Amino acid sequence: MTLRLTVQRAGWESHIDSVAAAVDGLVPVVKGNGYGFGRATLHPLVKGLADYVCVGTIHELDNVSDRVTPVVLTPSSTPPPTAEVIMTIGSQADVAALGSWRGRVIVKLQSSMRRYGATAAELGSVTAAATDAGLDIVGYALHLPLAGTDADRIAEIDAWLEHVDARAPLWLSHLQPPAYATLRARHSDRQFRLRLGTLLWHGDKSFLQLHAEVAAVHAVHAGDTAGYQLGEVVSDGHLAMVGAGSAHGVAALPNGSSPFHFAQTRLALHEPPHMHTSMVFVPAGTACPQVGDRVDVQRPLITSLVDEVEWL
Repeated sequence: MTLRLTVQRAGWESHIDSVAAAVDGLVPVVKGNGYGFGRATLHPLVKGLADYVCVGTIHELDNVSDRVTPVVLTPSSTPPPTAEVIMTIGSQADVAALGSWRGRVIVKLQSSMRRYGATAAELGSVTAAATDAGLDIVGYALHLPLAGTDADRIAEIDAWLEHVDARAPLWLSHLQPPAYATLRARHSDRQFRLRLGTLLWHGDKSFLQLHAEVAAVHAVHAGDTAGYQLGEVVSDGHLAMVGAGSAHGVAALPNGSSPFHFAQTRLALHEPPHMHTSMVFVPAGTACPQVGDRVDVQRPLITSLVDEVEWL
């Protein structure tokens, strides 16, 4: 019973190299579940791509490669365990939370997302608090929304440039490499860095496949009951137990459809995925997976906890 991510290594690594070659100032992002690969899998790759890596929180500092500096993206309510890290601050409260910790920080600017960060009116007081606390401001960061166009995002960047120190790098997110190159050319007197996660690791999904093994198959008849809630089977067929469930982050699609496919056919859920198993119903007369067969899984890798990564 396994949820497995299969990766065509040569093609996937070639994609990563092509993105890195196209982005001057690339900073890879390795956070959360490691984009489905696991953070321990991705961190060694960063060493050949950049001197920095962005992690989500101070709880994700494990497995960072030697001589690669971690940058913590989310402001912390407690100081980090080491000074060998760059923290993000966006308010005077973030500065206070670092207590007696002394080290490098990036000041987060509030974007139109309105998550974290200082507004233009607050920026002066935040930077003053950081300086008074003995923190070393080494850059600014702008986390742009996914909604809208690159032109919208560049307009938002342009609006901020007059408020930030031109000598410090501006770290950006969610900008496509061509737009980033245009921005750098237009502001050649500025330093920029582009944080990339999804585009870097998932930019060409043709090299990635998520699937789960079938652990058991049972013949059923119309009117039979099965599952945690003893739901009624709608017609003759089979119930197949797929080795992936809520423990793996597997759930029904937003529209309620099953995330499982076999023989180019969507398999209907008999009940919602639970823990390590999902129960699917296969009507009589249609292709039914057998024990050991692999079923395709339609789920975002950023919310999937895989049991194994298989390299081809």
